[in-house]
Amino acid sequence: MKISAKKLQEIIKSHGRWLRNEEGGERANLRSADLSGADLSSADLSSANLRSADLSGANLRGADLRSADLSGADLSSADLSSADLRSADLRSANLRGANLRSADLSSANLRGANLDKTYYQVVRIGSRRGTTTYCVDDDNVLCGCWNNYKGGTLEEFKTRVESVYGREGNNPNEQYYDEYMAAITFFAAMKEMK
Repeated sequence: MKISAKKLQEIIKSHGRWLRNEEGGERANLRSADLSGADLSSADLSSANLRSADLSGANLRGADLRSADLSGADLSSADLSSADLRSADLRSANLRGANLRSADLSSANLRGANLDKTYYQVVRIGSRRGTTTYCVDDDNVLCGCWNNYKGGTLEEFKTRVESVYGREGNNPNEQYYDEYMAAITFFAAMKEMK
């Protein structure tokens, strides 16, 4: 059953109250909901239940989906650019054709997810002990706020690591340099195998 835009806004408002521990708030339960084509741009749906929801073609640009349950959801052709998907459960989700540009997938569970692009992640790396993600198909590395969260090519990332952590940088730190260079070597090997 398709949820109307008005009803969806009511659910999001109630969810916001729930997140703030305010009276009358309720966690968004959109399990198996038909949200295809919905405009959820910049919506705060952190920790929401979106399991098996139909979000195909939805606008989730800049949405906060931290720790949301999106397992089994259909996110095909959805715009997830700049979305915060940290620690989201995306097991068995359909992400074919989804725009994940600048999305933060740190610690997201992508096991069994259907992706039409190949991603590799290295976790607990660098000074922020974060996740560095590489999309082989786009030759794009996402690492924290580097390049305004847009990332860049593997070669650009290598240049950045050398300038920040290498001997030429202002803060030489051999451990971080070695970690990032090992990740770069791994990503380059995966790119060659593609």
